Amino acid sequence: MSNLNRIDLANLIFDKLSEAKETLKAQFQNNPTGIRYFFIDALLPESVALQIAEVFPQPEAMVLKKSLRENKYVAAQMNLYHPLLEEIIYAFQDKRVVELIGNICNISNPIPDEYLYAGGISAMGKDQFLNPHLDNSHDKDRQWWRVLNLLYYVTPDWQEENGGNLELWPNGLEAEPITIYSKFNRLAVMETHNQSLHSVSPVVVDNVRRCVSNYYFSETPLLATDTFHVTSFRGRPENKLADVLLRADTFLRMCLRKVFKKGVRENPHVYKKDRNP
Repeated sequence: MSNLNRIDLANLIFDKLSEAKETLKAQFQNNPTGIRYFFIDALLPESVALQIAEVFPQPEAMVLKKSLRENKYVAAQMNLYHPLLEEIIYAFQDKRVVELIGNICNISNPIPDEYLYAGGISAMGKDQFLNPHLDNSHDKDRQWWRVLNLLYYVTPDWQEENGGNLELWPNGLEAEPITIYSKFNRLAVMETHNQSLHSVSPVVVDNVRRCVSNYYFSETPLLATDTFHVTSFRGRPENKLADVLLRADTFLRMCLRKVFKKGVRENPHVYKKDRNP
């Protein structure tokens, strides 16, 4: 296995995105759906993407988040895992890569998140899912606005019919979603704002969908109408009861945040770099 570091990986990402810059810019900026996005395939040489897939931890070595809102494995404490995983995450935070993606998406001075608040790595096995939701509008310190979600998929031979695909709901839950297949070695980038409802479809096969994720923030929101909100979940269209319960859950958590600006407790999903593995 080669000893690639974040600079090597950032060089590869930057070169690939640069080659496709104008196509990606048109895909993102001319998107009429209400949730702008772009995706690019074969982001890294296949041998490198396979190495990243190979060193992914088993789901049991990650943190299980299981509730009515979601069912998935996540990890942000990256020094507990193979170093290549930390390197690929922070390759997306290289200044050149951040500026280039900002240019593609017409966002000035995007800010990467060194603490991986809600970022890092994730895995979803059979019957796991992420219900429709709006991402938390801010970073962990409620200082910057969340503006972009970067998802890099690294499960070899993953098929679209397996589920575990990104779904965008620009016209609400009454309309059909836009499905972005979580294809191996694909990077998907979507904007996040008060209307960017999205989900991950349930995995329907006995396999694990793996993803490397990052968020970019900004000093200003994407939409003038954006307001602060906690991560706000909805039920899938076929599950009306879950939708009622999840909307009530969001309302209660928003009420708490009006009193406790940074939450009742510290969110555990951050990278604490002073924690020994």
